[in-house]
Amino acid sequence: MRDHRRRGGQRRRGDVRSAILTLLAERPMHGYEMIGELEERTGGRWRPSAGSIYPTLQLLEDEGLVSPEQVEGRKVYSLTDPGRESAAALAERKAPWQHDDDDSPHQRLRREAFRLRAALMQVSQAGDADQAEKAVELLTDTRRKLYGILADE
Repeated sequence: MRDHRRRGGQRRRGDVRSAILTLLAERPMHGYEMIGELEERTGGRWRPSAGSIYPTLQLLEDEGLVSPEQVEGRKVYSLTDPGRESAAALAERKAPWQHDDDDSPHQRLRREAFRLRAALMQVSQAGDADQAEKAVELLTDTRRKLYGILADE
């Protein structure tokens, strides 16, 4: 049986369209923000390219479903009234990035790894030297414990 994903975890354009409408129903976003949201929500399993997001945004704009606005030098998209209707119709279905195996132990591990990455970025960008050193110690200990899990089996 063929997997619903294509090589590299890519989705069909229709899924990108549904994903964009679903995300924009939550709040206005720019394209790269949508890419990051989808990557985070799938635990890294799906990171659509700018080459799939931006043409789809243009198509949705041409159809009158989204409207761009310049905000701090970026094009931020929001749903129009017809776009909200389209997104509402999608709301009754499972989100395009959700799949039946989303709660497997491996998928939960991936999600936590992405959450850990986000926390690390926060510490590295906003933390002082003492906080960074504590994070290094914690990571070193965690890495050793992870290898210990494999060694026990």
